[in-house]
Amino acid sequence: MSDVDRDEVEKDFKEAVNMQPAELEKWLESEESRSVGWTHDGEGESVGHHSGRMIVEIKRKKKADLTDKDVAHMRKVVGYVRRHMAQKPSGDIENSRWRYSLMNWGHDPLK
Repeated sequence: MSDVDRDEVEKDFKEAVNMQPAELEKWLESEESRSVGWTHDGEGESVGHHSGRMIVEIKRKKKADLTDKDVAHMRKVVGYVRRHMAQKPSGDIENSRWRYSLMNWGHDPLK
């Protein structure tokens, strides 16, 4: 990946992830966080919940310490947030599974 592409992913990630690491960690400890998401067969943690833990690690790293794996995950997060924001349900979203799922991916749509 070129430096330009990597910079673009990092910029998009910063826009998509609007929760701070401590805020996201606290959210991931909640029952609501664990109540949503898709789980691979034989695993106890949802894909989104695992992603949230990775996002916390990524956000705590310095730019120079980001690995190719980190940048690939950042790209995945951006895609997920964009797709799900486009599927916003009607009505009150505050306590919706849609919002909870997005929050597992580091984005609180109420911010």
